[in-house]
Amino acid sequence: MKKVERINIIMRYINNRAHFTITEIMREFNISRSTAIRDIREIEALGMPLVAEVGRDGGYSVMRNSVLPVVHFTGNEVKALFIAFMATRNQQLPYLKSRQSLTEKLLGLISENQQEDLFLLNQMLLFEGTNPNNPDLLDLSDLPHPMLEKLIQLLLLDSYLLITIEEEKVLKTYPIYLMHLYREKSLWLIEGFDLMEEKKQIYPVDQLTSVIPYPEKKRLSRKKIMEKLSKQEEVINLVVELGPKAIAQFKKYHPLKVSLSYTNPYQTTAILKTFIQVDKPEDLTEITNWLLFLGGDIKIKEIPDEVLEGMQERLGLFCPK
Repeated sequence: MKKVERINIIMRYINNRAHFTITEIMREFNISRSTAIRDIREIEALGMPLVAEVGRDGGYSVMRNSVLPVVHFTGNEVKALFIAFMATRNQQLPYLKSRQSLTEKLLGLISENQQEDLFLLNQMLLFEGTNPNNPDLLDLSDLPHPMLEKLIQLLLLDSYLLITIEEEKVLKTYPIYLMHLYREKSLWLIEGFDLMEEKKQIYPVDQLTSVIPYPEKKRLSRKKIMEKLSKQEEVINLVVELGPKAIAQFKKYHPLKVSLSYTNPYQTTAILKTFIQVDKPEDLTEITNWLLFLGGDIKIKEIPDEVLEGMQERLGLFCPK
């Protein structure tokens, strides 16, 4: 590691710690005591306010509420940042409007030689979804859902939300505790705990029409939510293995708001594990019909007796007497 690069990394290292010693620097960066002392002195000369602490266990601490020196990027760090921008340019990610200003600030921090390297990379590298005739072009389909940024801003303040989803041209409202916001197969999905149904559900962001904080007086504590989820995981009652044909059917329609867990890198086999309620006749009928809809490319590992009986009854209707 070059000296300039090492000093830059040491500065970031010590700035994130309330206290450090020369021995820790020696061990962390595999350098001698004399080298560590020289590096600390150079860092002080650059303007980082270090306070020496005397005594047997003495060391250094960084004076807080002070301005750090200008950040210096290595050539590889600059390329890594720039390529990350390029790779995500034509994906449905939030804060796309900030991408151009970030790029301009990055270019303003680096040397002319580094700028030339980035120009060449921009000319040569093309990623999936990029228009080769105009790499900077963003199609309408590349823009994120307009509610995505609002959702993220709310999440930074509160995880208890009241969301409105449009399902088959009907608006439905769900009070949820949001657990994860993730992107899968070009779709943004919300994994949340439904505070009314008291179970985990998956909601597509593309169908989101409104999101607001959920009133505090109606909330369950996070501890209680985790306890309920833990109990539900223990009583999983439907386990199904799906082949490629069944996976294709699953993608066409699935009433269960769960995701498949793929069991090979080619995503041609998968497993579905969930808990289904069997005390509601309409839900029982829907699940029975859906499992038959998946076709013969499934292996049922675990299933409630009520659902199995419903499937056998339905199949019996098609058998000649």
